[in-house]
Amino acid sequence: MEKKLLNLLLALCIVSFPFLFKGPKMRENLVVFFSKGVLATLIDAYVVGTKKLEYPVRPFPKIFKTNIIYDMLFFPILSVIWVKISYNDHFGKILLKSLIFSVPMSIGQWVMEKYTGLFKWKRWSPFHTFASVNFTLFTIRGLVGLLKLLDNVKR
Repeated sequence: MEKKLLNLLLALCIVSFPFLFKGPKMRENLVVFFSKGVLATLIDAYVVGTKKLEYPVRPFPKIFKTNIIYDMLFFPILSVIWVKISYNDHFGKILLKSLIFSVPMSIGQWVMEKYTGLFKWKRWSPFHTFASVNFTLFTIRGLVGLLKLLDNVKR
């Protein structure tokens, strides 16, 4: 069942690509996507390396200790969506919209950890997920803010 869930997630990520990476802000979206992939992979490698979390079922288990579908596709795609919906918002709305992503993700991971073999939490909890998702969302949003500022200076 876990392999089917990962294949479904992979398919959803691949199908979403053409819709997310078109339009005038394609450069920013690609920067967000790749930056979030790097950030999520680094954080996940640390968390898995310190044995706080493990992924018993993952693609290429002999090569990667982390789940590359989450780190390099799913989380980056969610970040692109989040940046798109919060692009012109002030801090209060950005904070509220971050909760729309981090709370369901924390609850979803908690449920998946209980009922599937996709995650195994050792020294991890939904609160850790909540904090790490928000940290990465705001880090990437800060990067987008910096890009907007540089574009304004360039003009």
